[in-house]
Amino acid sequence: MPVRPTAALPPLLAAALAAATLTACGGGSGSDPDTVKVSFKQSTDNSVKVMDTYLADIKKQFEKANPGKKVEFVPIKAPDSEYYTKLQQMLRSPKTAPDLVYEDTFLINSDITSGYLKPLDPYLAKWRDWDQFIDTAKAAAKGEDGKTYGVPDGTDTRGLWFDKGIFAKAGLPSDWRPRTWDDVLDAARTIKKKVPGVTPLNVYTGKPAGEAATMQGFEMLLYGTGDGASDPLYDKASKKWIAGGKGFRDALAFVETVYKEKLGPDVSDALDPNFGTRVRGELLPEGRLGIDLDGSWLPQDWLEGSGHEWPEWSEKLGLAPMPTQNGQAPGKVSMSGGWTWAIPAKAGNPDLAFEFVKTMQTKANAQKWYIANSGIAVREDVAADPAYVDAQPGIKFFTDLVASTHYRPAYPAYPKVSTAIQEAMEGVTTGDVSVEDAAKAYDEELKSATDGQVIEK
Repeated sequence: MPVRPTAALPPLLAAALAAATLTACGGGSGSDPDTVKVSFKQSTDNSVKVMDTYLADIKKQFEKANPGKKVEFVPIKAPDSEYYTKLQQMLRSPKTAPDLVYEDTFLINSDITSGYLKPLDPYLAKWRDWDQFIDTAKAAAKGEDGKTYGVPDGTDTRGLWFDKGIFAKAGLPSDWRPRTWDDVLDAARTIKKKVPGVTPLNVYTGKPAGEAATMQGFEMLLYGTGDGASDPLYDKASKKWIAGGKGFRDALAFVETVYKEKLGPDVSDALDPNFGTRVRGELLPEGRLGIDLDGSWLPQDWLEGSGHEWPEWSEKLGLAPMPTQNGQAPGKVSMSGGWTWAIPAKAGNPDLAFEFVKTMQTKANAQKWYIANSGIAVREDVAADPAYVDAQPGIKFFTDLVASTHYRPAYPAYPKVSTAIQEAMEGVTTGDVSVEDAAKAYDEELKSATDGQVIEK
């Protein structure tokens, strides 16, 4: 599932919105032992109903297989940061906690630490399908206590999308494969010079874009610095976060270059929380964006029934891996995240909730979901099925990136670390802060966010 743009809300407004959500939800999950309440993130784009359609089908299957049992949906329609705020408000009380919730892997550990989620190990031990899930996906839903708190419903990878028509006008190849960061910037400069009126390169940035800025933008750069083997954000051996070193500054300098040279969108557009929706719904389909550093899930917005169908996207757009900084091994970079289904600690009907998860996660239903939301399979039996691999253009390209992908250090402090990265990016994007000062400010924020658990490398 995509990491959607987010908007940071003032605490009072966030609380007010959350309270409104709670009121709208009515009674908690335990009010009816025969009804399972399922909360999920509804798209902020009214025409995109991929999740709604999929869940409606699962509800029919579940209610048919379990006579007398009902499924009630509690959709939360909001950008990511508001979704997280509302969800956490709901999880705090048995009166408002649903039976099943949709949890982003980047936030799951902070919710585990807060005691909001129930360990699923007793259920997983009796569920034969759990053996089909790949180990990296299982690890993304594990707490520091070694217990598993979520069932992943797919993963994602990231790369470079490019407009073949714009590339042809700029004299760039249709089979473009940049080897270094400079190759990416040079292509953007060529587009700026030869194809006026289009945005050469989009790199998500700043606090309004939220985790999209951190993951699609900064980490796709940062993890391409250094040797590619060691994690540049977190040192597992010492269990400490890593201060902003050379690679961190180089990644910030790349972002600064994009906006300083006006190779990216206007700063006001880049810092619009809904810019990602515009990229998918307008700029790419209308041929107004040359290169987009983005995720594997984009085609779900262009499928039949999406409201802005674009069946010819695979002819109009090319795909290339994001290169490492200087072309050093392994030569390409991807980041992976994904979402999980978790059972709140205060759920009234946890057993029924896990039965619903089992219905969602049969091989057939999981495969249907991966294809519908342009996701990457985390079940080995689906990944090996030619019907999945051939279902949609781009699936093979993005699935192949799993071999060279990285996962965020999703420890409890990560959301605060991510926000500190977004602030550093925003400073160099607007030109208000130098790369050096942004990196220094990040280090201070990092120390605060991690209680001083920081090392220099």
